[in-house]
Amino acid sequence: MTVGNSPPDRYRDFMGPMTLFLIFLLLNGWTMLRFRQDKAAAIAGRRRIPEADLLGLALIGGSPGALLARHLFRHKTRKQPFSMLLQLIVLVQLGLIIGWLLL
Repeated sequence: MTVGNSPPDRYRDFMGPMTLFLIFLLLNGWTMLRFRQDKAAAIAGRRRIPEADLLGLALIGGSPGALLARHLFRHKTRKQPFSMLLQLIVLVQLGLIIGWLLL
């Protein structure tokens, strides 16, 4: 038995609600930035950010930022199958959140 700041206590302190919220904000900010960079690259005719990278950011928690960036920058709003896959990611995440809240 350990006394004081045992590993589980340190982990719990590190991964508190404020830390998770900060990670969530940073991830969504990064997602929005990448969408903006891809839009700028599209306009300038430069190399684009792969759609898989943008969807990957949405998948790991950046879907609110992805949806907001699509609206703000009018980017990837009609592109298929990108739009369908992003909507699927959002629906699965919403289902997981609702299921977690109901437990």
